[in-house]
Amino acid sequence: MQNNSGLFADASNFELRYVKDYDRISEIVQALRVLGLKVVLTSGSFDILHEGHSMYLEAARGFGDFLIVGLDSDEKLRKRKGPGRPAVPELERLRMVTHQRGVGLVTLKHVDEPKWSLIKAVRPDVLVATAETYTPEQIGELEAKYCGRVEVLERMATVSTSARLRRLQMGLAEVMSKKLSERLPELIQDVIDETGGRS
Repeated sequence: MQNNSGLFADASNFELRYVKDYDRISEIVQALRVLGLKVVLTSGSFDILHEGHSMYLEAARGFGDFLIVGLDSDEKLRKRKGPGRPAVPELERLRMVTHQRGVGLVTLKHVDEPKWSLIKAVRPDVLVATAETYTPEQIGELEAKYCGRVEVLERMATVSTSARLRRLQMGLAEVMSKKLSERLPELIQDVIDETGGRS
């Protein structure tokens, strides 16, 4: 019979896996290290979770025994990507990521946090990032001070979340434009009829 409670269960156990406090995360990581486990950390927005996200998380988990995922808060994501983002609010994004196989723990990264504060709290054996996240100099500093090594993965999505949202917006704009052009003559006539009899 499977055990569905705890951090090592197959169940998502969101209430247990979502840890807000970085000090508490540090304590959990220390306990994992006592067990001899290799800790992996990655971060991202994970807005509109898609196949690329799942593949990325699975690849990240493959670098160790326990995967911690930092999600950009709504405010942080809005500051980086613009006022129309995120498409999915942070609590739902957190829940979705905990449902991904191999994710051990999730937390939020806030806009006002000091640089690399989650990395410093976790001090992962392996930090996984995409190619544009850190410069070579930053990777050198991270490996020298805060983590065992940095693994750089290519993006695994065939279409990014931003591109999907743009396509959706363009589709909506096209439909609206067509509907407006179909109804505009009738609308103009209605306005003329409404105002035509007034002096």
